[in-house]
Amino acid sequence: MSQDAGPLSAGGAIFGKMKALGIDYVFVNSGTDFPPIIEGMVAAAHEGIELPTAVVVPHEHVAMGMAHGYYQISGKIQSVMLHTNVGLSNGVTGAINAWCDQIPVLMMSGRTPVTEGARFGARTVPIGWGQEMFDQTALVREVTKWDYELRFPEQVAELFDRGWAIANSTPKGPVYLSLPREVLCEPTPPAGLDTPSSMAPVITAATEGDIKRAADLLAGAEKPLIISQRGAGSEEAFAALPQFLADWAIPLSHYWANMLSVPLSHPMQIGSAPEAMLAEADVVLVINALAPWWPDKVTLRDDVKVIQLGPDPLFTRTPIRNFPAHVTLAGETADTLLALIAEMNRRSKDDAYIDSRRQRISEVSAANRRAVVEKAERGKNSPMTKEWVSHCLGKAIKGRKATVFHELGCPLDQLDLDSHNSYFQEPYSGGLGWGLPAALGAQLADRDRLVFATVGDGSYMFANPTVCHQVAEALELPVIVLVLNNEEWGAVRHSVVGTYKGGLAHQANEVPLTSLKPSPDFARTAEASRAYTETITDGEDLPGALERAIKIATEEKRQILFNIAIERVNPA
Repeated sequence: MSQDAGPLSAGGAIFGKMKALGIDYVFVNSGTDFPPIIEGMVAAAHEGIELPTAVVVPHEHVAMGMAHGYYQISGKIQSVMLHTNVGLSNGVTGAINAWCDQIPVLMMSGRTPVTEGARFGARTVPIGWGQEMFDQTALVREVTKWDYELRFPEQVAELFDRGWAIANSTPKGPVYLSLPREVLCEPTPPAGLDTPSSMAPVITAATEGDIKRAADLLAGAEKPLIISQRGAGSEEAFAALPQFLADWAIPLSHYWANMLSVPLSHPMQIGSAPEAMLAEADVVLVINALAPWWPDKVTLRDDVKVIQLGPDPLFTRTPIRNFPAHVTLAGETADTLLALIAEMNRRSKDDAYIDSRRQRISEVSAANRRAVVEKAERGKNSPMTKEWVSHCLGKAIKGRKATVFHELGCPLDQLDLDSHNSYFQEPYSGGLGWGLPAALGAQLADRDRLVFATVGDGSYMFANPTVCHQVAEALELPVIVLVLNNEEWGAVRHSVVGTYKGGLAHQANEVPLTSLKPSPDFARTAEASRAYTETITDGEDLPGALERAIKIATEEKRQILFNIAIERVNPA
């Protein structure tokens, strides 16, 4: 059966429509559902239609991670195109991560042909039957904001407009479209294919009354505290927050933070352990924090007032999350935070009391920072500690435009970072293998930025490293990968030992189900894609090695991997 030349097919219209929506890259792993997409791309190019760059990524988990990291640096939604149900299943963990991190991604996968014959695009090879599902979309429905199946070719423009607008609405998140092959083969009308979205995203904002209530509480607090996990939301808000903290002498904790909210050197920044101040606080401002404290680790005052600020302050799609929320400020983090700061600036304050509080918090902050450095320097051994690696990395990138992606790699406290978008930690969903792909996406978004992926050895293996290094070489992405190798599932062992304090597992020489010995030679994996590699076992050698890595990445534009021997430690 053949198809006569004529109007652009639905498969040929999709890429041009995505370009019109501002999408620059489509991360793709193709399959037998792709013939109308591929044929259509060629047809669209022949007609002079501008298309986004298609990036071939040989594993869907890597594709999803790259879209995730690209958005974190650029603030622009990108697309991932997967292969029927099997490719979608490989991308599900990435969708869970994007959902948890409120990252917009336009996800698509082909749907195996519905018809068995007598229609162009019908089933041909046996996998057309083997990949059929009653509800393919069920694989990602719980972790997408919207899903639909393209039913008719004339729906392309309006469905992509709708998906794009919903993904970018507050709170942001992934959306999904399934694409049956027969529909992709049919011609589609041109209307709307070359224009931006006909639908604007819904950007919510906190009410003026709620902003004032929150300001009243903070201005009147004796012992206020801020806990911030997902950053200030924008460069402008990141610049405004430090002065606000200093003016009002309010401490801020980066408890389990996956983005930086203020420079770590700020005298009101108290580190990642807020428990002492949280127990005394009379007002707590929570900035976009899924789990702002450990409930069994601290008891709040009976009279405490908690303000929850963020795109979805109650995290309404999380089944159980019962942290107090006496005032909720729903809206984009940066806009809401700036509005709250502006309202606070109109309030009067007791300067003498504020000065006294500022002095007290500054002393706590300075003591915490000294302890952080001392802990790092005690880890300059063979093998070394993660804190020492983090301390050395922070010194190496000081003053440079750099971003650290952390996935059970370099802890935040010792990095001593001071810039917006300088740090991203793995999503709380825990879908391992995120760090290296996200770093690749970030490097693609900003080729002049130094990008580090600091990952545990288990996280590195989860990332499909052969695929990651192949993509890095193909796209000339000089990401610096630091594999912090303790030859174990350290997070699992720490969880066991922390739960059963003094238990049998704590006393055992080897904790069951946690060993990753014998450790592979990770350097050889990277060398297969012409990466520069070193294996580092002595902490004294690390600072010089990092300088070499930065020089090679910036001058040769070559990817790098360091396999770093890490000491196994028990949680405090």
